[in-house]
Amino acid sequence: MHIPVLLHETIEGLAIKEGGIYVDCTTNRGGHSIKIARAIKKEGTLICIDLDKDALKEAEQQIRSIKNPPTVHFIHSNFRYLSSILKELGISHVDGIVADLGTSSQDLDDSKRGFSFRFDEPLLMTYDSNPTEDTTTAFDIVNYWSESTIADILYGFADETYRGRIAGAIVKTREEKPIKTTFQLVDVIAGAVPTLYRHRKTHFATKTFQALRMAANDELGSINDLIEALPSVLASNGRACIITFHSTEDRVVKQGLRAKSEMLKPITKKAIIPTEEEIQKNPRARSAQLRIVERI
Repeated sequence: MHIPVLLHETIEGLAIKEGGIYVDCTTNRGGHSIKIARAIKKEGTLICIDLDKDALKEAEQQIRSIKNPPTVHFIHSNFRYLSSILKELGISHVDGIVADLGTSSQDLDDSKRGFSFRFDEPLLMTYDSNPTEDTTTAFDIVNYWSESTIADILYGFADETYRGRIAGAIVKTREEKPIKTTFQLVDVIAGAVPTLYRHRKTHFATKTFQALRMAANDELGSINDLIEALPSVLASNGRACIITFHSTEDRVVKQGLRAKSEMLKPITKKAIIPTEEEIQKNPRARSAQLRIVERI
């Protein structure tokens, strides 16, 4: 089960208005959306966006079951298209936006799409549960992208120390046969990195898997597009809450919001982090950071 991170802090940070219009950019199974729906009540409007159709269906069941639900729109799309989505709905401005940028527990544990190195699955790593032939997958990156490009994404998206060795091993391996599964990729990485690196507390494949997932889904591009849209879609005094889970995406969010500081005022000087109590209950929350801004 996916446990929403920094839930109390996010809902509090939104300063929700009863009857307001709110967007959950990464609805997943509805952890944040349910709380928002209850707070805005029947007179409010909630837009739930997610790339995973199965997750959206589960969220819809949850939200429809609450007493006096608001008007809810469930949108199967990428949040980078927020401006277009709102335009199609005939909505000019919203009172609040939530974007939880973490990969859900279900994606890591149950998606069968290769997000985790703990399970032997096809190398997809797409958030869309039904990727088309045109969708870029981790398989495409590993088997067809150049060695230098693979090394670049390992460094740019995950600061992988042994990016060159890993990229070289990937290219050498695929010349003999395609790398189709997560376990095949883990074996390649294991053979490329030093012994000490394989026995650290953090799994040696963590950064490679993170980088491939981010590249396959163009995560940083999506984040930039979302931040670019915030000043034009947020109503005056409307708030955006963005939760990040690693330094690369947090740096993009922090710099992007700072560039919009004439229109977006930070609510707290520093990012909000989980309490020790939350981390004990949900260890995956340990790296989360919440940044809140308000439209001036």
